[in-house]
Amino acid sequence: MVDILDIDVAVIGAGPAGLMAAETAAQGGARVTVFDGMSSAARKFLLAGRGGLNLTHSEPLPEFLARYGDAQARLAPAIEAFPPDALRAWAEELRQPTFVGSSGRVFPVAMKASPLLRAWLRRLDGQGVQLQLRHRWSGWDDDGRLLFDTFGGVRAVEARATVLALGGASWPKLGSDGGWVDRLAAKGVAIAPLKPANCGFLVDWSDVFVDEYQGAPLKNLALSFGGHSLRGEAIVTRGGLEGGAVYALSASLRDAVLADGAATLTIALRPDLSADELAARLGKPKGKQSLSTYLRKAAGLAPAGIGLLQEAARARGLSLAAMSPTELAALINTVPVRLTGIAPIARAISTAGGIAFDELDDAYMLRRLRGVFAAGEMLDWEAPTGGYLLTGCFATGAAAGRGALAWLGR
Repeated sequence: MVDILDIDVAVIGAGPAGLMAAETAAQGGARVTVFDGMSSAARKFLLAGRGGLNLTHSEPLPEFLARYGDAQARLAPAIEAFPPDALRAWAEELRQPTFVGSSGRVFPVAMKASPLLRAWLRRLDGQGVQLQLRHRWSGWDDDGRLLFDTFGGVRAVEARATVLALGGASWPKLGSDGGWVDRLAAKGVAIAPLKPANCGFLVDWSDVFVDEYQGAPLKNLALSFGGHSLRGEAIVTRGGLEGGAVYALSASLRDAVLADGAATLTIALRPDLSADELAARLGKPKGKQSLSTYLRKAAGLAPAGIGLLQEAARARGLSLAAMSPTELAALINTVPVRLTGIAPIARAISTAGGIAFDELDDAYMLRRLRGVFAAGEMLDWEAPTGGYLLTGCFATGAAAGRGALAWLGR
């Protein structure tokens, strides 16, 4: 069936980037329809909200923009046009006020995504934006019409402008499965391979360690790799390591594993204490205490940290009990963890790679597909957690919406 709908802008993807593109275009007077393959909008956005919905970050804009690494220069115009303060004001307009946490991260007072999403969808509906769910985009027909797989069969739709906001390839069960890559590549669009970002890593733990410590947190750590060091936390998984501090180093760790097959992460279990201070504490008589009790009391180590030390000693063919206080102190703050692989992209928080920025003009239109725009995680950028991911999606969505309006002459 061919639907000759009166659509100015078709937005494909009902996540933050797509909905922001739809709102921007609708505010400019365009008739907008949003299509999504799922049965409800913004599934991944709702998942992100389970942990409090970190919308953005309060740090000064120059430092904020630096978080985007190599993509900073390309993303800066979009983010400067819709910066963190504008995002907070937008949430306030939806009666979802925000606050700055102790880490500088910005959250809705409600600490959930669902109230904000409900208010947003109500406003979009009031602006005349139509939402067509269970419409899975499959490309274009020979006449350039958009094709959608639906329960009723294939549906073809004509639109004067199209915004693609289909996400990356993380959490595919929520809708972003990367299926668009081959469709755009067939049109000659250059696409960097999709890779996990803000992801966990694989470690060949011993069965003893996994059985005892799977799911255990490792708190107040300092993690180091490639000349970079940061404080944070990690979580032991059956297959390896994940958690905020691991995610923050994941780009360089991932690239090293892809290049060399493995990478060694260094963990300081007591970064607040120097080697001399630790050695002095460990030099006190052990008495009848077990080694674990002694390390817990003298060095302040948690059980999972002690287990990590034992793993490192085993890998070297050593015994913790046979180490001198100086050797133990050195190991506590330089525990080597060999990462042997990258956790699957389906479990990553976000995706690196995507449409090369050289394929887009300044209005976020694809140079090879006139009238077709792209936004969000489909583009070749990545950022750490902390509000930078969502801000990038909102800002590029708004930029694509403005581009679509310009294309329409609005």
